[in-house]
Amino acid sequence: MIAVDTNVLVRFLTRDEEGQYRKAVTVLEGGDVFIPETIWLETEWVLRYAYGFDAAAVVRAFRAVLGLPAIHTADASRLLLALEWHAAGLDFADALHLSGSQEAETFLTFDQAFVQKATGLGHCRVAQPS
Repeated sequence: MIAVDTNVLVRFLTRDEEGQYRKAVTVLEGGDVFIPETIWLETEWVLRYAYGFDAAAVVRAFRAVLGLPAIHTADASRLLLALEWHAAGLDFADALHLSGSQEAETFLTFDQAFVQKATGLGHCRVAQPS
C-alpha cells in the first residue's frame, strides 16, 4: 500500500495539469492507496479556496474517490458522516472534528455558528464553554 499527498488528490479531482492528472489516475486507480484524514481535510480547503468548489462539489468528488476499489482511509464511516454533515451545511473541518468526537459527551467550541449548525447531529452535543 502507498499513501498520497494532497497535491496528488487535487490533480486527480481537478485535472488542471494533464501530465500530473494522468500520473494521479495511474496511482489512484492502480493499487491499494491510503489517504490519511489530514489529506482529506487539506484537499477540501484547497478545492474550496483555490478552485471554488462548493460543499456539494466537494462531497461528490470525495464520494467518487472513496468509491474507487482500492482506496483506503483510517475510518471511512467517520469520513462519510462528515461528508453528510458538510452537505447539510456544516463546515467540513467542523464536521470532521465532530464525527471523530462521537465517543465524547460534549464537544466544546467558541464558534457559535458551529454550535447552532451542529444541533441535533450525532450523539455528541456541541456547546460553548461555560
